[in-house]
Amino acid sequence: MTHSDLSRREFLRGMTAAGLATVAAGAPRTFAAEAIVHPKPTADTCILLWMGGGMGAPDTLDPKRYTPFEIGVPVEKILSTFPAIDTAVDNIKLTAGLENVAKVVDRGTLIRSHVVADLGNILHSRHQYHWHTGYVPPQTVACPHIGSWLARVLGPRNPAIPPFINIGQRLEGVGEQEELKAFTTGGFFGSEFGPFNLPFPDDAAAAVRPPKGMTPERFAARRAAFKELLKSSPIGETASDHHHESMLRSIDNADRLLTSKERDAFDLTKEARESYEKYNTGRFGLGCLLARRLTEAGARFIEVTTEYVPFLHWDTHENGHTTYARMKKEIDRPIAQLILDLEARGLLDRTLVVLASEFSRDMMIEGVPGSTAQDQSRAKAEKLGEMKHYGLHRHFTGGCSVMMFGGGMKKGYLYGATAQERPLVAVKNPVSIRDLHATIFTAMGVSPKTAFDVERRPFYATDDGKGKPVVDLFAKSM
Repeated sequence: MTHSDLSRREFLRGMTAAGLATVAAGAPRTFAAEAIVHPKPTADTCILLWMGGGMGAPDTLDPKRYTPFEIGVPVEKILSTFPAIDTAVDNIKLTAGLENVAKVVDRGTLIRSHVVADLGNILHSRHQYHWHTGYVPPQTVACPHIGSWLARVLGPRNPAIPPFINIGQRLEGVGEQEELKAFTTGGFFGSEFGPFNLPFPDDAAAAVRPPKGMTPERFAARRAAFKELLKSSPIGETASDHHHESMLRSIDNADRLLTSKERDAFDLTKEARESYEKYNTGRFGLGCLLARRLTEAGARFIEVTTEYVPFLHWDTHENGHTTYARMKKEIDRPIAQLILDLEARGLLDRTLVVLASEFSRDMMIEGVPGSTAQDQSRAKAEKLGEMKHYGLHRHFTGGCSVMMFGGGMKKGYLYGATAQERPLVAVKNPVSIRDLHATIFTAMGVSPKTAFDVERRPFYATDDGKGKPVVDLFAKSM
């Protein structure tokens, strides 16, 4: 059994205990120890484009010195395995394979100094939990996903559309499924504020209609029977009235969606074929199309992911360059098309689109210089001997990149920087997860100090309520 296996088990054990403790508690109430003044929102909807698995900045959004593949080249000399390309902004370069994103850089802000914590064990589960909730696991309560915070504090934009929708990630039948479930949740807020999960965008329409062949009358009878079952049967010995009531409200919300005209937004067959094909690079591309349709219909928070599966997609422990070439083909056109479509429909100014990942990658360093993190690369070599060695195969937390479009952010703006030579750590204007979350919350009109009373203590939207928005990213002074 490896150290990582033990750490993962400890993580799950802690999260299970936290979940039970939270279910036993009553309904969380706004913590009123201090008056909270919410900022004026610059965005109504947030779309998180999640590059699950650790997208390496030097091979995507933060190009460094390029070294082409050649047998015998010392691995330590390699910083980027893709050359830099021009963008619509003179002082911003991206890497080859992102030509379409390069054309829309002038619509947003690029942060090159995002820094995530070195948590000792650089595990995707721990870092994804930290990024999505703002808290380092394990915690004594089940922390809500950032989408659940927005759903709880702001409520739905359209009562028929779930305020928090999660597109592209399977929570069953894939590696680390329990770890993914630990943060893909409404946490102590209850299931009504949790995600509406749509792992396959092409099948989304089926999720918002009764099973084939079931009459409306029979479906209504089943729904009523299920509600009575929830009312009369505890969900385990530790269930609370709050969570019972939250589940009942979830059923009412689902019924509202199933009988609404807005459910057509989930049906990609209703999209014009030409538009559909612009997005159709696979599940992620169609997820971006679905996100655009749901934004038009009134969703509050949407996450679209390339999907995290261990050792697949962005989780490159070998063959990094080859995998990145494939991943760029999947994300480049749909991301750019999403931005262009939102702009053409007059939605971009009020829609905050965030492109992020749990950490970056490096060819040589695991974590940050001096970290005791276990090296998980499968392509260890001093010199390039074969193509599988070529790519960014170590988890790196010292300097990551984030893109933010619309939603009140500056246009064509570059913020922060990382070193030009290894170690590629942030050297200018570092942005923590806490402050990045504070920036997102502020754009959406939620104070980073917002707190709820959970188990007789305040639980804040940002860690200890100390998150500070990066005001320089906003187009107008805050």
